[in-house]
Amino acid sequence: MATEDSSQAQAAPLAPSAPSSLSPFRYPMYRAIWIATLVSNLGVWIQSVGASWLMTSIAPSADMVALVQSATALPVLLFSLVGGSLADLWDRRLVFLTGQLIVLAGAVALAILQGLGSITPWLLLGLTFVLDSGSALRQPAYQSTVGELVPRSELVAAISLNSIAFNLARSVGPALGGLVVASIGVQASFVINALCNLFIIGVLLTWRRPRPVSELPRETFPEAVRAGFRYVRGSPAILVVMLRCFVFTALAGAVWALLPLVARHDLGGGPMTFGILLGCLGAGAILGALVIGPLRRRVPGGGLVAAGSLGFSVPCLAIAAAPTLWVAVPALVVGGAAWMTTLSSFNVMVQVSSANWVKARALAIYFMALFGGLALGSWCWGHAAEAFGNQAALAGAGAGLLLSLLLVPVTRLPADLNLDLSPLTETAVPTLAPGVVPGKASVAVTIEYRIAPERAAEFLRAMRPLRRLRLRDGALRWTIYQDSADPGRWIEAFILPSWSADLRHQRRLTAADRVILERAASFHQGPEPPRTSHLLARGARRMGWPPGR
Repeated sequence: MATEDSSQAQAAPLAPSAPSSLSPFRYPMYRAIWIATLVSNLGVWIQSVGASWLMTSIAPSADMVALVQSATALPVLLFSLVGGSLADLWDRRLVFLTGQLIVLAGAVALAILQGLGSITPWLLLGLTFVLDSGSALRQPAYQSTVGELVPRSELVAAISLNSIAFNLARSVGPALGGLVVASIGVQASFVINALCNLFIIGVLLTWRRPRPVSELPRETFPEAVRAGFRYVRGSPAILVVMLRCFVFTALAGAVWALLPLVARHDLGGGPMTFGILLGCLGAGAILGALVIGPLRRRVPGGGLVAAGSLGFSVPCLAIAAAPTLWVAVPALVVGGAAWMTTLSSFNVMVQVSSANWVKARALAIYFMALFGGLALGSWCWGHAAEAFGNQAALAGAGAGLLLSLLLVPVTRLPADLNLDLSPLTETAVPTLAPGVVPGKASVAVTIEYRIAPERAAEFLRAMRPLRRLRLRDGALRWTIYQDSADPGRWIEAFILPSWSADLRHQRRLTAADRVILERAASFHQGPEPPRTSHLLARGARRMGWPPGR
C-alpha cells in the first residue's frame, strides 16, 4: 500500500552530490521501466495514427476524424483520477500492470477486427476509448513510482526523463505510426501496439517492489478522491500549472487533430505525406529532449513555457498562411521542440510540488487538465475546420497561443524545483488516554496562542497560509478565534472528519511546510509552546446523543 510514510528509493544506492541529466539511468529497475514504458507509449501512439487514418477512409469528415483524438483524450478525464487514487491507496505496481493489460486487450481487439474487415466508425472510436482508458489508469502509477526507484538527489533528473519519455512517445510515436501505415498498413499499427505492450508487462512482472507499511487504516476510495482534489485546490503552484497546461493543450490540439486532414486535403498527399509531417514533429521533439536539460539549468520554467507557447504557434500560423510541404516541414520541427519543452516543464513542476502520499492523485488531476484541454480543443477545432476550413482553424489556434502569453505576468509558474516534501517527523502525533474510544465522529483540533496586541494584525496575516495547509491536508473547516475577555488569547481551530483523519493530517505536513508553521508559532509569547488539544465529538446522534435516546 502506498501511504504517507512510504520511503523513497528504498533499494537505490547512494547518488553523487551533483547528478547529471542522465544519471538516473544508472539504476537498473528505473532504466528497465523507463525503456519499457517508452516502447509501450510508442505503440499506443502508433495505433492512434492508424485509427486516425482509418477514420479518414471510413468516415471522411473533419468532426469524425477529430473525434479520434477526443476518444484518445477523454478517458483521462474519466479514469486518470481512478488510477491515481488506486495507486496512492494500493500497490502502484499492480495498478500499473492492470492498466497495461487493458491496453493490450484493446490493441488485440482492434487488430483482429481490422483483419476481419469489421471495423465501423463508432466501433473504432469505442475500442480506441477502451485502449486509452488503460493508458489513463496506468499513467499516474507509472509517473509516481519514480521516487521509489532513485534517491532524492536524483529525483528532478528522473522526473524530467520520465516526462521526456512521455512527450517523446507523444511526438515520435505518431511519426512512426505514419510510416507504418504508409508502408505496411493500418492493421500493422494495431499489431505493433499489442507487441509493444507485451514488453512492459514482462518488465513489471519482474519488479519486486517493497511493500510500504503503515499503522493507519487505508482511506476509502471516495475519501481518497476528495483528498486529491482538496490537496490540489490547496496548492496554488499546482493550480497555476494546470491552468496554463489546459490553455496550452486546448490551443495546440488543433495541430494534432487536423494534421491528417491537412495531409490529405490541403497538401493532396497520402499516408506517406502524413508520416512525413508527423516525423517532423517527432524530430523536433527529439531536438527538444536533447536541449531541455541544459536549458532548464539556465532558464526558469516560466520562461520555457512561454517560449513553448510561442514556438507552437509557428506551425499553426505557417501552415494556415502557406499550406505547402516546404513550409510545413520546418514549422512542425519547431512545433515538436516547443511541445516537448512545454509539456516536460509542466510535468516536472507538478511532481516536485506534490507530496508522496498524494503524488499519483495530483498527477492524475494534472493529466485531466492536459488531456481535457486536448480533447476539448480537438473537438472545437474539428468543428471549426468543418465550418470554416482547416487554414482558418489553424490560424485561430495560432492567434490563441500568442494571446496566451498574456497569462505569463498574472499566473506565475513555480520556480523552486528542489522543495523538500518529505514528511515532517517532528510534529506531535495525537494520543488517546487509556480507555478512551475515538468513535466515528469528527475531531476538533485547537491550538492556543498568546499574542501581543500590537502584533495581532501581523499574526493574522501569518495564519492565512497556515489555513491553506490545514484545509489542504484534510480539515473540513478552519477558524481563528480571539477571546473577548482576554484579547491576547487566540485559538486556531479546525475540524477533521474522524480520528483516523486526524492521524493522517499530522503525517501529511512536509519539511517544506516548516517555514509556515514556524512563522505562525513565532508570534506566540510564553515559556511553553502553543498548547494543542484534540477534542472528540460526543454530541453526535449516532453516538447516543442526547442521553436517554
